[in-house]
Amino acid sequence: MLLKLFISFFKVGLFSFGGGYAALPLIQEEVVNANGWLKISEFNNLITISQMTPGPIAINSASFVGTRVFGLSGAIAATLGCVTPSFIIVGTISYFYTKYKNLDTMQNVLGFLRPAVVSMIFAAGIDILKTALFDINRIRLENLDFIMLLLFVFILIIIRKTKLDPIFLMLLSGFLYLFISLLVG
Repeated sequence: MLLKLFISFFKVGLFSFGGGYAALPLIQEEVVNANGWLKISEFNNLITISQMTPGPIAINSASFVGTRVFGLSGAIAATLGCVTPSFIIVGTISYFYTKYKNLDTMQNVLGFLRPAVVSMIFAAGIDILKTALFDINRIRLENLDFIMLLLFVFILIIIRKTKLDPIFLMLLSGFLYLFISLLVG
């Protein structure tokens, strides 16, 4: 089972170009859909915890899932699985980049990767938004969490209009949601 955990996060590390947010759909596929190690609600908590702790989201997620599934040995296996592709890829790319950095082909390849990364980040954002606003099993208007929607719009406006610290805004939105939820019932 440790090998399965290693391989799952090896795939995440191998195919997630563009950073943590781009990796979220792949992590969800491996952790929730393919292996059932976490439920979707636990996965959303995992994202929150991974963003609040120092370090890359994919590695934090690997450590969390590994610990949850197999304890310390699981955390080590998942984390090693997640970082091993990076070592291999970066080592290989750095060799070829230094050798061929002046070729137009190299610049074109890097340019083609950008749209794929943006679309993966967008897909992850939509999934998080759906889970936050709706009962994941029933995405219908009557299942919309209006408090969450209003809070989302409120925080989005604050982000656009001010230079407030995002961590402060995450904490503020959490406290506001808790406070409003307690008032409403």
